[in-house]
Amino acid sequence: MVEATLTDPRTELLDRVRRAIDGAAAAGGSRAYRREGSLDADARTQLFCDRVDDYRAVVSRIDASEIETAVGSICAERDVSLLAIPPQLTVRPAGIELVEDHGLNAHELDRVDGAFTCCTTAVAETGTIILTGGPQEGRRALTLVPDLHICLVRETQICELLPEALARIEAEGRARQPITFISGPSATSDIELSRVEGVHGPRTLIVMVVSPQAATTRSSHFVNSA
Repeated sequence: MVEATLTDPRTELLDRVRRAIDGAAAAGGSRAYRREGSLDADARTQLFCDRVDDYRAVVSRIDASEIETAVGSICAERDVSLLAIPPQLTVRPAGIELVEDHGLNAHELDRVDGAFTCCTTAVAETGTIILTGGPQEGRRALTLVPDLHICLVRETQICELLPEALARIEAEGRARQPITFISGPSATSDIELSRVEGVHGPRTLIVMVVSPQAATTRSSHFVNSA
């Protein structure tokens, strides 16, 4: 009589994964995906704005000299009077009460009207903003608890593809930091496929894309009308 051998499903699955990895390594591990983009700076920036808009975030292209005015206008339109910011943030809009995040607890962060930060880099192809907890971005809780996140993205920080953005993070020595990928405001459709925003993070995401050039030299100003 031959006894049947019972295989643990988990073990079988892991064996299949190992065989697939060994097979890929034997074949040279060919990776055909794109690692470098081909768009020029303006096309790359416009693609990023279009993708951010697709995610139902608010996005605008402004000149570097307009940052404080733009933040002030956003806050006035939304009755925002109190913004939490990273302690080392160098951009300080006037006329708005700013609270530096020196370890604010969840209740304190929930009481502010929103958060204002910069980013490490961004991906045009997916409309994704990437934060790594740098001095201009602050810790992760700062951009997850408040209901509003205003994020400053400089055109020079925008990469066309994700591999380029990851290479930039590596080059800046940020790869071992907590990394947050933001693609639009927080949303879920888990319950009956009904979209609900503000569940796992800010309900409203406002992205200001900053050009280093003079405003008179730019031909586009893109704002989500939603």
